[in-house]
Amino acid sequence: MNNLRMIERDEETDGDAEVTWEDQQRINSFSKLNNRLRGIQEKLDGLKEEKDALDDLATEIELADESDAVLYRIGEAFFHLRHSQATKRLERDQSNIDTKVATLTSQSEDCQKDMAELKVKLYAKFGRAINLDE
Repeated sequence: MNNLRMIERDEETDGDAEVTWEDQQRINSFSKLNNRLRGIQEKLDGLKEEKDALDDLATEIELADESDAVLYRIGEAFFHLRHSQATKRLERDQSNIDTKVATLTSQSEDCQKDMAELKVKLYAKFGRAINLDE
C-alpha cells in the first residue's frame, strides 16, 4: 500500500548534516548496488520463465511416444531429436538453469545485505533527509 502524506517542513531534514566524501561514496555504492539488484532480478525473471517452459516441455516429452522424433529448440533453431536425446538435453538444460538461478539468487542476497548495511549507516546520519526506499 502506498501511504503518502505531506510532511512538515521541520520533518524534511533532520538537521543540516554535512555530506562528506565518505557519505557520497556510500550513496554512490548504494545506487550501484540497487541498479545491479534490478538487473539481477530481471535476469532471474527471464530464467524463471525459461524454466517454466522447460518444465512444460518435460511434461510433453513424458507424454510423447518414444518412437516419435521430438522437435527441440537449440538456440534460435528447432531440431528433430530422438526421444532419449531430447530427454538428456532437457535434463542438462534444466540443470544449467538451476545453476544460473542459484548463482543469481546468491548475488541478489549479497546485494541486499550490502544495501541494508549502507541503509543503516546513511539513515543514521541523514535520517529522513535521505530516501533509500523505492
